[in-house]
Amino acid sequence: MSEEFKIEIVNPESSFYVNEGIIEAVVPAYEGEMGILKDHISIISFLKPGIIKVLTKTGEENFYVEDGILEFKNNSLSILTSIIMDLKNIDKSLLSENLKKAENELENTELNDQTRFLISQKVEILKSIN
Repeated sequence: MSEEFKIEIVNPESSFYVNEGIIEAVVPAYEGEMGILKDHISIISFLKPGIIKVLTKTGEENFYVEDGILEFKNNSLSILTSIIMDLKNIDKSLLSENLKKAENELENTELNDQTRFLISQKVEILKSIN
């Protein structure tokens, strides 16, 4: 019996990543990192800045995501996001630029707690990648 499910990650430009042989996906949900296996209960959740880890029989793929929404039902994981980057092909200068921009945004004293939390998450993740 197969233990695999399908994933599709979509951004505004294209269908970024599609694979039907996923064993596990770990996503940065607001509730915390969430592991998804075949036959997981149906769920809809928002994504915070972090790393999406996709495990297949042939290895692991990692993607940086800034935001988005995910839905899992009928053994199909759909992720819609505005910003996603494949970590194996990431542009280091773009990464540094995004980090500096996020650090500058954190200096704004008028940020609400939720925005400050999300920007802090983004800074932490970008530093760990860099």
